[in-house]
Amino acid sequence: MTLQQLRIVLETVRRDFSLTQAARALGTSQPALSRAILELEAELGVDLFLRHGKRILGLTEPGRAVADRAERVIAEIRGIEHASADWRARDAGELRIATTHTQARYVLPPIVEAFRRRFPAVRLSLLQGSPRQIVQLVVDREVDFAIATEVDGERPELRTIDGFEWQHAIVAPAGHPVLDAPPNLASLARFPLVTYVEEFAGRRRIDRAFAQAGLQPDVVLAAIDSDVIKTYVSIGLGVGIVAEMAWDATRDAPLRAVPAGSLFGMNRVRLALRRDASLRGFATAFIELFLPGTRL
Repeated sequence: MTLQQLRIVLETVRRDFSLTQAARALGTSQPALSRAILELEAELGVDLFLRHGKRILGLTEPGRAVADRAERVIAEIRGIEHASADWRARDAGELRIATTHTQARYVLPPIVEAFRRRFPAVRLSLLQGSPRQIVQLVVDREVDFAIATEVDGERPELRTIDGFEWQHAIVAPAGHPVLDAPPNLASLARFPLVTYVEEFAGRRRIDRAFAQAGLQPDVVLAAIDSDVIKTYVSIGLGVGIVAEMAWDATRDAPLRAVPAGSLFGMNRVRLALRRDASLRGFATAFIELFLPGTRL
């Protein structure tokens, strides 16, 4: 049994049992990959994959057990590689973070600035996507960790760490009647609304608050980008609901904003990483900058 055979099993599972895609990802040919699988099955004396002719459909019961253990073996190998790399170049390498637009645009810049001063030789990659996409990047080991509000904390392979709380803000042009009195859901529902798509930035809390009040808001435009929302508010399309950190009184003039935590509740940013992750020193340092006092 070789590490390459274990990598082939895991990559085949990761690529939805497509031998063609797995072979391409591993830089080998499909016949070579098929041969390696057959040799491993012969050595173990069990079939790892369910087949229909030449097509692989899924894992057998022993195949699932082997894949689970192979995942841990490969994770330990990566940990050894990272540990040795830390000693060879403790302050150099690449840090890959998956996050949403809101975090990348409004929350992370001062953290990244401080991190770059401390680790100038580290290459930093910010991969943006939906909360579901960025969590999957962590699961697939494509990134070191993810930062978002809507992180699924129920996945057994993930560890989540609570971060700061934030609230929404109602944004409208100066003089708009929605700003005349403290906001309430009934008055807000009278106006067309511009806010986030369902999966982003606490949108589900917004929908839930209106539903519990028996109100049906008129969301005329939904976007993933806070700047897009504010742009369409500024041209009069509707009243905006954005994350409070996306609002800046100087930058966003002549718009005005009022906090809306009393209407929609508080949201919490979380950091997610694999439970078996082996983080290099500079990755741990970034987390400590982002969430001071965190112990990994």
